Amino acid sequence: MQSLLSMLSIMWLPFIACLVLVTILAYLGIHILTRGVIFVDLALAQIAALGSTVAALLGHELDSGVAFALGLGFTFVGAAVFAFSRVRYNGVPQEAIIGVTWAVASSAAILTLSKAPHGAEDIRSLLVGSILWVKPLDVLRMAGVYAAVGTFHWFQRRRFFRITLDPEGAVREGLRVRLWDFLFYASFGVVVTTSVKMAGVLLVFSFLIVPSIVGVLFAGGIRGRLLLGWVVGWLVSIVGCVISYRADLPPGATVVCTFGVVLLAALLVRRMRNLESAWAPAHAAGPDPGR
Repeated sequence: MQSLLSMLSIMWLPFIACLVLVTILAYLGIHILTRGVIFVDLALAQIAALGSTVAALLGHELDSGVAFALGLGFTFVGAAVFAFSRVRYNGVPQEAIIGVTWAVASSAAILTLSKAPHGAEDIRSLLVGSILWVKPLDVLRMAGVYAAVGTFHWFQRRRFFRITLDPEGAVREGLRVRLWDFLFYASFGVVVTTSVKMAGVLLVFSFLIVPSIVGVLFAGGIRGRLLLGWVVGWLVSIVGCVISYRADLPPGATVVCTFGVVLLAALLVRRMRNLESAWAPAHAAGPDPGR
């Protein structure tokens, strides 16, 4: 009992932060997975990080308001680029443009931090975050931002899902796809910029993608996938934080590795179910009567 109380006294805020993170990111992950732009999160997160590193080079702390504002401004520029690059150009998929953007932003951030004091430590902080040291006000501020973005997406859900599920049909209906794409990526960028500041690029990516993949593997329909993604994300967050405390490991990296184990297990279970489904009809048919 004493051990449990001791763990909760240290880990309760990281617990809550993870639960809040997965609530919005699992939903956005469904859009990202359906669109097939898996690395857009990494790209936008790295663009936001680049803005923060510019602020660091100018003498501001990575967790300062100036760093956040620059990160958000850079993210809006990235959102505009991705909104206008969705259409294929001579067979070049958008994912290729996103990948190049991520590589350039990552390299630029490294070059920028190489000129800043404590550059190596800043790079590590951007990757894995500092969720263990999160403060109650940080969680409340983050929850408020997510609530605002979630409300906006709720009222515009038909448009957002329309351009995600059937962009060509949306164009035929007269929907301004590029405008709504920009609004989607801009709101997504607000979430990413807020999240990376606390959780780091790797954890944000895991929250975004892994629950969505598990939802697609085992549930049909948007609602079922979202509910399953939430449950998986919440459980993995709790298990990862407990392991982090017991083994005295960084919570962000521990939760990411826990997500990796869960994803591998989910893929194995899905594979076994597919094999059973393929084997059952053949077994039920019995021997070939022609033999």
